[in-house]
Amino acid sequence: MMRTQYCGLVDEQLIDQTITICGWVHRRRDHGGVIFLDMRDREGLLQVVVDPDTPEAFATADAARPEYVLAITGRVRRRYAGTENPNMTSGQVELLAKHIDTIATADTPPFPLNDEFTNVSEELRLKYRFLDMRRPEMQERMKFRAKATSTIRRYLDDHGFLDVETPILTRATPEGARDYLVPSRVSNGEFYALPQSPQLFKQLLMVAGFDRYYQIAKCFRDEDLRADRQPEFTQIDIETSFMSDEDIMNLAEGLIKDLFKTMLNVEFGDFPRMTYADAMRDYASDKPDLRIPLKLVDVADIMQSVEFKVFAAPANDPKGRVVALRIPNGAEITRKQIDEYTKFVGIYGAKGLAYIKVNDTSKINNGVEQESGLQSPIIKNMTDAVLVELIKRTDAQNGDLIFFGADKAKVVNDAMGALRVKIGHDLNLATCEWAPLWVVDFPMFEETDDGKWTSVHHPFTRPKGTVEEMKTSPETALSIAYDMVLNGTEIGGGSLRINTLDMQKAVFEALGIDEAEAEEKFSFLLNALKYGAPPHGGLAFGLDRLIMLMVGASSIRDVIAFPKTKTAECPLTDAPAPVDAKQLRELGIRLREKDKPTS
Repeated sequence: MMRTQYCGLVDEQLIDQTITICGWVHRRRDHGGVIFLDMRDREGLLQVVVDPDTPEAFATADAARPEYVLAITGRVRRRYAGTENPNMTSGQVELLAKHIDTIATADTPPFPLNDEFTNVSEELRLKYRFLDMRRPEMQERMKFRAKATSTIRRYLDDHGFLDVETPILTRATPEGARDYLVPSRVSNGEFYALPQSPQLFKQLLMVAGFDRYYQIAKCFRDEDLRADRQPEFTQIDIETSFMSDEDIMNLAEGLIKDLFKTMLNVEFGDFPRMTYADAMRDYASDKPDLRIPLKLVDVADIMQSVEFKVFAAPANDPKGRVVALRIPNGAEITRKQIDEYTKFVGIYGAKGLAYIKVNDTSKINNGVEQESGLQSPIIKNMTDAVLVELIKRTDAQNGDLIFFGADKAKVVNDAMGALRVKIGHDLNLATCEWAPLWVVDFPMFEETDDGKWTSVHHPFTRPKGTVEEMKTSPETALSIAYDMVLNGTEIGGGSLRINTLDMQKAVFEALGIDEAEAEEKFSFLLNALKYGAPPHGGLAFGLDRLIMLMVGASSIRDVIAFPKTKTAECPLTDAPAPVDAKQLRELGIRLREKDKPTS
């Protein structure tokens, strides 16, 4: 063994012992003839003292620079009073170096690794990811992820689950996102697809009788990226047989409770349940952030008769929505801030952001004939009776501010749901650190722009009700599905699955998938359902999102060892990259010629 201890684990128990450490020079300081080296490895930092009494070691330390790799042998001693660091495991001790070997020298890194506050572009960090991950913050995050994964495996192992791997090379199936395709060399002109999830295979494992399955599975989706999306990501994939939706939710809830208790010493009570309809009504989101107490109030019925088309048109449109958002003590919000919030909702397609400041609830009128206790450019377009009902409906008090959203329901939900969260954070309205919940009773289908139906989750979700009800009224069908939400982020979701052929065919029919298409794309699943499929269901957690929330990162890229950029590129390996003509010929692929630039 080259070393006897990790730098970050050296503590008072080793005082007066001779040890050897190996690591990187994090920081070097020369204090009047005595050299201090902060040595770093994955477990943390250790202060090393090198004095001139050991001339060879001193000369080596004097020549050392940040990121040099050193092996140091010395005696552990207690730090002098007043020099301790209570924030480090090794903060009470230091190593008096006796012998130092330089294992590797290092060029000056392209960005400092010992300054947490350095503003470095993400592109540069990802290009030199092997250096970026040397930073203590990244080391801690990746260690946290590894320990969290072990905790999850232990919980599932203890509850009788089997870890089974499913194929990475499979066939394309419509699951909501674009597939990554892999050309086959041995079957020219044909393609594998990388799995968007192990969905069909885990269902087949239930048909095969494995009863309880899990996998820490890689998934691939060619979709537009954002902070919580990557082209390849990791799922905690779970499937069970002979369990109700309540049983599955209780088991999954137990997993998250155990994880938070083990990793963060946070104890959750029972997770509240909320229907999809209630979540959309009160929070305009199917993943509401319950840390923020603000709620939306529907006011379309009040606005139907007003002469203000901005409100009246969507209020009378079956696909429109008009909502009010009361901000307690929001009258303190300045006009400049209101303008900024107006720009913010514009990102989501909103054409503006109407508001009313409530100064005096004893003078509720439109200000046309008398002084009003309400302040807003829109009140003149409303009757006194409408304004009285608005204030009553929203329970607004003196000093409050009311924002309004009026448009197509999707625009209002996207804009006002996001505004609710933004204002909540801006005004520090959060009532707790963690707010988990279950969202249940999702619709089976949602309408696309071309008037067709698409699955809210996936085509294998079991609906509530009978086959006949599915055939006669698919538009009102609810699914036996459930999403786990934490702090406004969906961290997991699942459902009971269809286990009978007639129900699966009825759902395909509702989605416009005819028998020929179903047979072509899902023959292996449909065939399996003929041979005695048990009732089954499950869910999948997004491991990257979960870890991101637990460590307080702002992006899943900060908890993945080698992530892609927002444009799905890897600056480290320069992928994706062209391949040579020979490889393409073997795969039977010919590239289209790029258009030549005109002179």
